[in-house]
Amino acid sequence: MTELHSLTLESFHQSLGAKFAPFAGYSMPIQYPLGVKGEHLHTREAVGLFDVSHMGQLSIEGPGATDALERLVPASLHEMQPDQIRYSQLTLENGGILDDLMLTRRGTDHWFLVVNGACKWDDMAHFEAHLPESVGMVYHADHALIAVQGPKARTALARLIPEASTLTFMRALETTWQGLSIVLSCCGYTGEDGYEISIASEHADTLAQALSALPESTWVGLGARNSLRLETGLCLYGQDLTTDTTPIEADLLWSIQKRRRTEGGFLGADVICQQIEQGAPRKRVGLTPVDGRTPLREGTALFDTAGHPVGVVTSGGFGPSLGGPVAMGYVTQNLSTLDTELVAEVRGKQLPCKVTDSVFVPQRYVRTL
Repeated sequence: MTELHSLTLESFHQSLGAKFAPFAGYSMPIQYPLGVKGEHLHTREAVGLFDVSHMGQLSIEGPGATDALERLVPASLHEMQPDQIRYSQLTLENGGILDDLMLTRRGTDHWFLVVNGACKWDDMAHFEAHLPESVGMVYHADHALIAVQGPKARTALARLIPEASTLTFMRALETTWQGLSIVLSCCGYTGEDGYEISIASEHADTLAQALSALPESTWVGLGARNSLRLETGLCLYGQDLTTDTTPIEADLLWSIQKRRRTEGGFLGADVICQQIEQGAPRKRVGLTPVDGRTPLREGTALFDTAGHPVGVVTSGGFGPSLGGPVAMGYVTQNLSTLDTELVAEVRGKQLPCKVTDSVFVPQRYVRTL
């Protein structure tokens, strides 16, 4: 068995009564004494704190870095302003997705990336294979990453870091907290307003203690992180996105800006641009059972009303904010319109379900002030 990595803050989380489980090669907090439902609802109502230090934090810099990255992701990077963040995917020749990631522009040819923890080693190998010699890559293994999420995150965090009050969605800045260098990014994985804070691991405990002292906050594990992202239609790599899934099939066309749709120039562009023009064979959709009660779990097979296989559920569970089951999955393109009737096979029984919007709970990002 491969030995699990420990988070810098593992003893801190243990002191809070966290329960741990393996995830992405790490021993990760799954829940705290408040429980998954309580943590979920608290994040929707106030402030949830998440230790996501398993994620990969990378710097890519050097002459030609922006051109090199545009050959690996379908997002438009040249048009981005300093400190702007953009969501994109690392694509492959077959149009599939090696990983999805956040890219922040630091300067003309200087980029800060956050990639998924389970994918970071493959991602780094991919970068090393494709970046020119003039472009260097640094893995910030000595940095922690803490997310602060929820409708009260802005006012709460501003008491510690005043710049948080004016930072809007998909913007970042380098600043200091108690004399310590940090990167503050306005983004997250819950659909709520919020931030991610990158800080040197040696100072992570000091920051965690200060965040814990905020009366609006509670720590949240991976269990509620999953239900929060699922309710707001956000994909999980390895389930909803894979090397066999294109961004168009995944309903992520919005993340490919107009210039890249016509110019291409990135790995898999032939496949992806053809799907933009002609349509993809399947599409990621939201799914809900007609009975409003029975969860549709990952791997559940989907059929049309005549009994023909048409897709599969990739993520599913209970949505505490919604008060009912939520799911997403892939179905053939002709059956992807809203309210299309389907049948899910649940424990050997045929369960009627229908196609819905994948966003069950409205996203509440603060884009303007």
